[in-house]
Amino acid sequence: MNRSHLRWVLIGATAAAIGAGAAVFTRVLTNLADATLPDARGIANFNRPGTITLLASNGQVIQKLGPATREKLQPGQMPKLVEQAFIAAEDRRFYGHSGVDLWGIARAVVTNVRQGSVREGASTITQQLARTVFLSQDQTITRKLKEAALAMKLERQLSKQNILEQYLNYVYLGSGAYGVADAAWVYFSKTPAELNLQEAALIAGLPPAPSIYSPLLNPDLALSRRSVVLERMVQAGFITKQSATRARNSPLDLKPATPKYFNSSAPFFTTWIAQELPKVLTADQIEIGGIKVRTSLNLDWQKKGQEVIRANAPFDTEGAMVSIDPGNGLVRVMVGGKDFSTSQFNRTILALRSPGSTFKLFPYAAAIDRGLKAETKVFDSKRCWNGYCPKNFGEKYYGNISLADALKNSLNTVAVQLQDIVGFDAVIETANKFNIGIDRPLGKYYPMAIGAYEQTILDMTAAYAGMANRGTYFKPSPLEEIRGPNNEVFWSRRLDGARGQRAVDSEVADTMNWMLQRVVTGGTGIAAKLDDRQVAGKTGTSENTRDLWFIGSIPQLTTGVWFGYDDDRPTKSTSGEAAWAWKQFMLQIKDEIPVRAFPSKPKLNRKMRLAVDPKTIAKPPQKKSQPAKKNNKPQNDAPPPALSDGDAPALSPVAPPRRPNRTVPYLWRDRTQDQEGLDRQGRRWRRD
Repeated sequence: MNRSHLRWVLIGATAAAIGAGAAVFTRVLTNLADATLPDARGIANFNRPGTITLLASNGQVIQKLGPATREKLQPGQMPKLVEQAFIAAEDRRFYGHSGVDLWGIARAVVTNVRQGSVREGASTITQQLARTVFLSQDQTITRKLKEAALAMKLERQLSKQNILEQYLNYVYLGSGAYGVADAAWVYFSKTPAELNLQEAALIAGLPPAPSIYSPLLNPDLALSRRSVVLERMVQAGFITKQSATRARNSPLDLKPATPKYFNSSAPFFTTWIAQELPKVLTADQIEIGGIKVRTSLNLDWQKKGQEVIRANAPFDTEGAMVSIDPGNGLVRVMVGGKDFSTSQFNRTILALRSPGSTFKLFPYAAAIDRGLKAETKVFDSKRCWNGYCPKNFGEKYYGNISLADALKNSLNTVAVQLQDIVGFDAVIETANKFNIGIDRPLGKYYPMAIGAYEQTILDMTAAYAGMANRGTYFKPSPLEEIRGPNNEVFWSRRLDGARGQRAVDSEVADTMNWMLQRVVTGGTGIAAKLDDRQVAGKTGTSENTRDLWFIGSIPQLTTGVWFGYDDDRPTKSTSGEAAWAWKQFMLQIKDEIPVRAFPSKPKLNRKMRLAVDPKTIAKPPQKKSQPAKKNNKPQNDAPPPALSDGDAPALSPVAPPRRPNRTVPYLWRDRTQDQEGLDRQGRRWRRD
């Protein structure tokens, strides 16, 4: 008995040792295999290649680009009915296998042999999730083996419920819907919790062939597939036969909708983002997917700005609006037109328009910088400069008048006179420091002082923002921060963004802002006056009222408004319309911005650096100039700006070319006086 007992002990010990060794060996092999496979615990952060999420400054979603799950349900939010429908349709033994269902494979083989074709698949929900996240759709043995290995690893690292919920968030269900929440919205305009039995069964039947079974494309096939899913739910014990029969006899009752976040809630702004992203990210970073871009946009302000432009555009003109934070150059609002669905042309960044009297910012700033003061008197009278004879609105001339009052009344003759006093170079240099005239150089022509050279709404608004920021200019930007798929920082404005540049001294800017306030309190911009805070701004009207501008600032925000026709027709209105629209926008948002005052007007004591004798600037001209003949040449050595039209005739000294980057035909046409008196005698470009 003792020998027998010992023998069995030895046999048991040997068996245990073999079992333990086998277990250890299996464990080692499993660990080695797992080491070659991706870590399944990061599956919740899965993103398909090329997906980009654009966020507003407060984190609101503006748009989701690429093959993204646009609405992902959080753990515990997936309805039980939906889970049961998918388990019955795709993996009835889901809770009984470890990632690969051997019984399911055998059953599928038998079914397919009997049918003589592939009628039933054997991939489990876990395998489908592994394939979606980690593998391609290639039909190869190697891919299938990797899929099985990954499925078993998923089962070891994640719970069944977690696997099911991730699958239901990522599975493609046709018509641009990735996940159940997207599909419920796309097909029925519902949330997953609102789906009834027949709707859940229809969606659960889509994964094998989303395009073929799509109810939007093949309703009859969709109904047939729905019946199959309902029958499988009965077989699984999830529903009764009576419930299945009622659901089977119900109509499709579709209510199609566009996927959420598929369309941009700020399309003009996001088209600009598309242009700016390649400047800060590599092609590989953009393609990798899972990019989150936190932009500068205030989505609520954007919607209010869009409505203001639509409601206040005079007649049937187009309109645009840009709002910029002066302290950092971040663009908070960008409205490129009245209706993006009608015209995708972004007028804030693409349209070159005559800035009219808003350009006077630069000759006045140049004059203050070179020793003149707001109180300095100049002599306002009807006069000509080398044949160029501007006129004030209403043919009103004031004689001796201070610079502050001349700007308040937007006197054209004074603006041109200041350009003559400080010199062309001083005005161009000042404009350049605000990034005006860099991409499209300014020529030494007298009409430059009152807006002859066209600019974009964005560039002009950014220049005024720089002045509101006490002379420190920031290049406008739509980007705050960009993060990669693992939440790593790809780009940050604070670390990588452009730094501000000193354009004019703070005392020059403070003087200009004081003068611009007077434009609003009692001058041409009075329609923009706010009762509870200071506003510094300027109106602008191009000749024949083709462009209506107002650019106004409070210390924390600069907003530019423009109205006009794309084909340059006269608006038959005034820049007061733009100032009024500016006010309507600010009335809606100003309570969100603390009341802050501009710095007081400084006492200037700067050295005179003028191109003329200072003693002559407050005296009437000694001799009245005669209008120039057509062939008169400018008294400066600057050649006419280059034209892209190649065969265009040379320009006279009275006006630079309009829209030199256009390639459509132009004819010469005479121009006359506009609402603010921009009289450009001579000839100007316009579309025929």
